This record gives sequence, C-alpha cells and structure tokens, in this order.
Amino acid sequence: MERYAGALEEVADGARQQERHYQLLSALQSLVKELPSSFQQRLSYTTLSDLALALLDGTVFEIVQGLLEIQHLTEKSLYNQRLRLQNEHRGARGQRDEVPPPWGRRLPAALVLRQALRQKHQEAQQACRPHNLPVLQAAQQQELQAVEHRIREEQRAMDRKIVLELDRKVADQQSTLEKAGVAGFYVTTNPQELMLQMNLLELIRKLQQRGCRAGKAALGLGGPWQPPAAQYDQKGSPVPP
Repeated sequence: MERYAGALEEVADGARQQERHYQLLSALQSLVKELPSSFQQRLSYTTLSDLALALLDGTVFEIVQGLLEIQHLTEKSLYNQRLRLQNEHRGARGQRDEVPPPWGRRLPAALVLRQALRQKHQEAQQACRPHNLPVLQAAQQQELQAVEHRIREEQRAMDRKIVLELDRKVADQQSTLEKAGVAGFYVTTNPQELMLQMNLLELIRKLQQRGCRAGKAALGLGGPWQPPAAQYDQKGSPVPP
C-alpha cells in the first residue's frame, strides 16, 4: 500500500513539474517577443525549454540576483576609484598650495611629483636672474609636460585595470551560470555570444520582476525563493528531499 501511495506521489510530482515547466516556457516565449528579431531567431524552442528547466526550483533566480548585486558593487567601487583619481589629478593641475591628503590615503606618485615640481619651479624663478628667466621657464615647461604625461599614463592604467576587472567578473558570471546548468552560458569573449547571454539574463530578471506571474507563480511561491522545509521520519531524523 505504501509503495502504491509512493508511486502515486511520484506521478503527481512529475505532473506538477511538467506544469511548472510549461508555465515558465510560455512566459519565456512571451518575453522573447520583446527582444530584437535577430536575437529571437537565436533563442530556439530547445534553448528556452532548457532555460525553463534550469529555473524550475528557483535556485537560478537566487544565483542571478547574487551575481547582479556583486556586479553593481564592483562597478560602483571601480567608478569611485577612477573618480577619485580624476579629482586628484584635477587638483594637481589647478591648486596653488599644497594640500595634504586625507588621513590614511596616499597621493598618486604623479600628484606628489607635480606638487614638488611646482614648489621647486617657484623657488628657482625667485632665485633666477631676469635675463636667464626665459630659458629657465622653457626647461620648467618641459618638466611639467613630462608630469602631465605621467598623469595621463596613470589614468590609462586605471582604465586598463577597470576593463580587466570587469572582464573577470563577466567570466565569473559565465562560469557560475554554466555550472548551474543555465542554457546558453559558457565562458566566452565573443561579442555576439555576450549579447545573447545578456538577453538571457534579462529574461530571467524580468521573470523575477513580474511578481513573477510565470516565475514565482509557476514555482508556487509568493516571495523570494526559499529551500523546501525539511521533512522528518518517525524517529525525528531528517529525510532527504
């Protein structure tokens, strides 16, 4: 009798899984229509069906949310680093008096050099004889140009750092989603594949934001995904789901 009841439960569970998969697939097919036609053609029925399967238990929704939060924090941090460098360089070009840096933060080498060079030039001009001043100023101008070049190199180095860091984050996202079994994701730098993956992420995000009529509702959830409640046998030991 228990074996028969267990078999019925398996059949019912399979039917529920099929219904959830159908609802998710229908929602994805509807959302795909909002994408440019070139990407609609690449998102075949099989790809969308595989994506719906990956979304069934809600875990991928949580993974995507976590990845997006990490991405936003990374972008904000990198933006602030570049903005700080720009402000310091702007100060290096415009300020007339040397201002000490905030406690605990070192000024870039180019900024320190720029300030020291300005002080050195002022002292040299004060001590210079008038007829030698044009020659001195020309030499000082060359020194200043060299410092400006160094400042530009610091900015380029910062930009390269930002690009590399963002590329690493993208690769991490691709690898994580590939391991989670999300269709269409693997580590690549191909621009077309990257755009396709961005569209897939957008589909997942929209399913979440819809309340998710086809996402959370299809999962039978009223809020963010949570793991199923633990089941216990008569002895009080946890039973695997």
